[in-house]
Amino acid sequence: MTATTLTPIAEGRLARAVRLSLVHFRFQFIEILRTPIAVIGNLAFPAIALLFFVVPQAAVAQHPVAATSATAQLAAFAIASTCMFTFGLGVSEERSKPFAPYQRTLPVGVLPPLAGRVLNGIVWSYIALVPLVVVGWLGTSAELDPARILPALVTVIGIATPFTLLGLAIGYAMSPKAAVAVVQLTLFPLAFAGGMFMPPEIFPGWLDAMSSFTPTRAVREVFVATAAGTPLDAKFVIVLLGWIVLFATLATIAYRRDEGVAVVELGKIAHVRRHGEQVEQSGRRTRDEG
Repeated sequence: MTATTLTPIAEGRLARAVRLSLVHFRFQFIEILRTPIAVIGNLAFPAIALLFFVVPQAAVAQHPVAATSATAQLAAFAIASTCMFTFGLGVSEERSKPFAPYQRTLPVGVLPPLAGRVLNGIVWSYIALVPLVVVGWLGTSAELDPARILPALVTVIGIATPFTLLGLAIGYAMSPKAAVAVVQLTLFPLAFAGGMFMPPEIFPGWLDAMSSFTPTRAVREVFVATAAGTPLDAKFVIVLLGWIVLFATLATIAYRRDEGVAVVELGKIAHVRRHGEQVEQSGRRTRDEG
């Protein structure tokens, strides 16, 4: 009897959480569209890099495996930059809004806003790949075997995970101005060191050894292997899983810390409100006595 009573309740809560998550996704998606410069940057930069640095090099552009690998590594950068900017800047800006502490008190819970932002990051990751794929298709000999399309699309979600978590850690720990600098100072050095702009095969030995332990090199190798069909060293999967665990821990710590700050701010707001009410009541008594 208990099970039959709880099941509809659980189903109702799940349906409500899904509905609220989609609502948050919709409004966050629209909010991103209202700042088109950020969208244009995420969409254009990887495609421009492919157009300027890969297409003119016939030895790479006209070689199917090399062209596919070059397109895939820039695609990995497109996904990483989209997730880090969407979460790192988006969350920090959301936290800076005056109603953010109050929003935490609403009976919505943390899951719908977070799920909406995660879904947003995944959708924009797919969108960011469109101009890159178009340039690769028109300007190079890159090719994707039909049997690899579905694995590549699924891999996008796996690639987005560590950078989503890193973006959340930055967003919950930094102010908007600080988050911009931290995202840029984190993303671009990692992208260069991880072989997202140039193949790791041309790295000197010391850089190649150091690069093997970066999250960008790990996602680059996984995505290139999935798209181009090249061999994948299992160590990169282990490295990627390790970074996911680390970034998840950092994101959790940052969220818990910010949650405590929000509670303190709510307490201050409540204290100011009570003080104002006391002053108002004191003024009324003074007027009545007078």
